[in-house]
Parts: sequence; C-alpha cells; structure tokens
Amino acid sequence: MSASARPWTSAPSSPRAVAEDLIVQRPEGLYCPAGDFHIDPWRPVARAVITHAHADHARRGHGAYLATAISEGVLRSRLGPITLQGLAYGEAVLINGVRVSLHPAGHVLGSAQVRVEHAGQVWVASGDYFTSGHTHDTNTTCVPFEPVRCHCFITESTFGLPIYRWRPQAELMAEINAWWAANAAAGRASLLLGYSFGKAQRLLAGVDASIGPIVVHGAVEPLNEAYRAAGVALPPTLRLEAVKDKALLQRALVVAPPAVLGSAWARKLGEHSDAFASGWMQLRGARRRQGVDRGFVLSDHADWPGLQQAIAATGASRVIVTHGYEAVMVRWLQQQGLEAGSFRTEFGADDGEAPAMLAAPVAASEAADQSFAG
Repeated sequence: MSASARPWTSAPSSPRAVAEDLIVQRPEGLYCPAGDFHIDPWRPVARAVITHAHADHARRGHGAYLATAISEGVLRSRLGPITLQGLAYGEAVLINGVRVSLHPAGHVLGSAQVRVEHAGQVWVASGDYFTSGHTHDTNTTCVPFEPVRCHCFITESTFGLPIYRWRPQAELMAEINAWWAANAAAGRASLLLGYSFGKAQRLLAGVDASIGPIVVHGAVEPLNEAYRAAGVALPPTLRLEAVKDKALLQRALVVAPPAVLGSAWARKLGEHSDAFASGWMQLRGARRRQGVDRGFVLSDHADWPGLQQAIAATGASRVIVTHGYEAVMVRWLQQQGLEAGSFRTEFGADDGEAPAMLAAPVAASEAADQSFAG
C-alpha cells in the first residue's frame, strides 16, 4: 500500500477535545475518541484496529483495517478484499496524535493486544489472550503473551472463575497421544474436535505424529497452510477427500471442527472414537452433554491464575473487564484495591470455545458466577 493510501498514519489534526478516557463504549464497539478509531468493532466503522481474526473480533464492512502483519493472510482469506495495513509487533503508528502499537497476545496466529498512548496516559485492550498458571506453558503456534505496562487494562474474562485452572500442557498432550495410540491399536479412527482456526493448529503442533497419519477437515487445511506460511511447524496432513486407502483411517488422527459431530462427513470415517478439546470440558457434565467419548481441557484463553498474573504484570491501577465472568473478576479486582468496572461487548463464542450443546453447563457456571460475586 502506498504512503498516500495509508489511512492509519495521519498528519497532526486540528485541536480537539481530549476525552477523559482513552477508550470508551460506543454502539459500534470499543472506541478511542482522541484517535477516532475503533477496536474490534461489531458494526461497520471507518477505521478498525483488529486484535485477531476470529469472527467475533474481525468482521466485514469496515473502511480500513489495522492488524498485525502476520495475521494478514488469515484476515484476507476470511474477510475477502479489504484495505489492510499490517504492523510488526511493537511497531507504532500515530493516529490523530494517538500512538498505537500491537503486542503479542498468545491466543492464535497474529493475535495482539492494542496499546494506546495519548496525553500521558497508556491504555491496553487485550483482545483474547492465553497465559496460564503454569509459567512454562505457552501456545507454541504463535508468539507468547507479552505483558504491557499501562495505566488502564481492558481484559477479557472468558474463563474468569476460580474453577478454571488448566493442567500442564505436556500432560494433556500425553493423554491425547495415549487416546490416539489406543484407538490405532484397536483399528479405529480418532476424531478430535476443535475449532478450525487456532485450536486445530495447536492440537496438530502438540501431538505425536509418529503414531499414525493425520487427516483434517476441509475447513482446517487452509488455516494450516496459513500457519505454515507464517513459519509455524505443523506435521503433514491430508484432507479426508484425498484419502484413497480407507484402511489408513483405522490408524489416523482426524482433526475437524465440532460441527461435524454425527454428520455424514464423520460417518465416512467408519468405526471411530470421538473427543472434544475445549476449556469448557472443565465443567462437570460437559463431555456427556456434548455426546463425545472423551473431553480434553484445552483452551486458547487464559485460566483464572493466568488472568490474575497477566493483570498484575501490567501494573494497571484501573481494569475494565469484558466478555466473560465479569462480575466475579470485577469483585476480585476491587478486593485487591484496584479500580475496576466492565464493558458489555458483543464478543462471543465464535472461536469455538462454547458450542451450543454446552449451553446447560455454561449456564450453570454463570449461576456460580453470580453466587461467587455475592
């Protein structure tokens, strides 16, 4: 894109009133009044800063997009022709005198936190991010979460309840490998369900490819190609349609989105065992309600200790909580002596973390949210 067509690098504008808060809520989404841009807006706007390419954060219809350069391939494949400027992590642009930079969130390929600096104040909007209570655990398919010092931190809280504490990743992957190996020994396919963008690639990067062949759904393979193009090492994969020898499926790990459960596509696998990988598998009864043989607790969002550690590392004296267990997290933050509140956003479960089949256990967990909050 030529310099004249770069809508994100603006010349100094005429003087304007500076809002007390750097980021506020608007009907379109989170908005920076001083810079006149939105962050992950859910309605069409002139300028949108995008934290990552999940569908609830990156939507069609905006005039211009700003995101990490590494996420460009996925964004263009999902949104079609868009006016997009990509930034390296840590690179900054000035928008109407507001300094904006993007920093690693550890969630999926190219995911970022948005740092906004103006008039001596620094705010950070986290988007979705992954970090856990186990300091050695990172999402190996993307740049790990990086704490960013700020005065105000806008944090997600998808799993913001004390019950959500992820097990060490190595233990979980060992369980998945053992399940796959046992199925292969018994001559049945292993259907592992996880969202096509992010979760599928994290599973592929963590499994032991020596156990057998790996087959993927058609919705997964284009994302695999985007990850490989970005330098992420993934094992060789085959689309189901490319498998000529059906005996191969008897030893195969098959990675597919949750929507295939019970479908004609899944029946092509013949005899198989199925499993679902999600943070919601932490909930009692979730695997049963999902109707799968196994449930593996694997999330690309921060767990309760991870949220606490991430917030503390920012040094922020003010925290705004979004999309998740907001009441519980706000209450806990206030007990720590911080100024805390919440934004009601339209970010949802488009990253596959809460399929409709889990409505009952999720609702029960939300009831626990209200009880815990007093």
